Amino acid sequence: MKIKKVMIAGGGTLGSQVAWQTAFSGFEVVVYDAFEKGLENSKAFHQQFADLFMNTRNASKEQVNAALSRLNYTTDIAEAAKDADILSESVPEDPKIKSEFYSELAKVAPEKTIFTTNSSTTLPSDYAEFTGRPEKFLALHFANGIWDANVGEVMGHPGTDMKIFDQVVEFAKAIGMVPIPIYKEQNGYVLNSLLVPFLGAAFDLWKNKISDAESIDKTWMISTGAKMGPFGFMDIVGVNTMYNIEAYWGEKLNDPVKLENARILKSEFIDKGHLGASTGKGFYEYPNPSFEAPDFLK
Repeated sequence: MKIKKVMIAGGGTLGSQVAWQTAFSGFEVVVYDAFEKGLENSKAFHQQFADLFMNTRNASKEQVNAALSRLNYTTDIAEAAKDADILSESVPEDPKIKSEFYSELAKVAPEKTIFTTNSSTTLPSDYAEFTGRPEKFLALHFANGIWDANVGEVMGHPGTDMKIFDQVVEFAKAIGMVPIPIYKEQNGYVLNSLLVPFLGAAFDLWKNKISDAESIDKTWMISTGAKMGPFGFMDIVGVNTMYNIEAYWGEKLNDPVKLENARILKSEFIDKGHLGASTGKGFYEYPNPSFEAPDFLK
């Protein structure tokens, strides 16, 4: 099967990036979100990405207009799934929400559709039974800022057909990713197995008032040459994503530290609407966070 039409489930930060990158690479894309507000946010992201690509990636007006013309949006899951060759799922990092989504999608998606999850922490085998096509289900996980951090982690579960695995590897290449094959299921894949403990360590330093967010970020940026520190990264990924990860593992492992982290993230940020770059405020204020200022590291 030649992949032509792609369904993206979830109009948040990363789902919108996957949709844009896929459309820019020449595929027809339909973005599905359960809420109209999610689609409005995704459309706004895509206008931002169009400007970004012209201003920083030498894309022409014709190229970005062509990408925009390949993007469609709907809150109707059956309409989104119609004729889809592959799905990329980026719904909230909540096992219950994901399981319900796959159960609903399985009723309306064509038999040919390959299902992939962009989950950052959970495993394909957690949801395989809900998909109605376990042999055509696996993970294709993207890093935030996918056109720069262009890795595509491909991870199956024991029931994944290896021909489907190889097809997803080729799809990842076709949209400009460097495929990272993962041979055994691992929570966090490669990227988040490295990243989540790093972000957690930074959060502990801040939570315990060892230092402030800007100073912690400066330390990392100066010492490693990184473009941003852990708190800038949390804002870009979304504070709600960090919360979901801490809450999930806190409950799964009965870890009081992670549960406390989740409580703080909810009360100090999420309940106030401070989700990071997407809402204009997280640990920094946007669109001009201080860590991007020329004198931040001085």
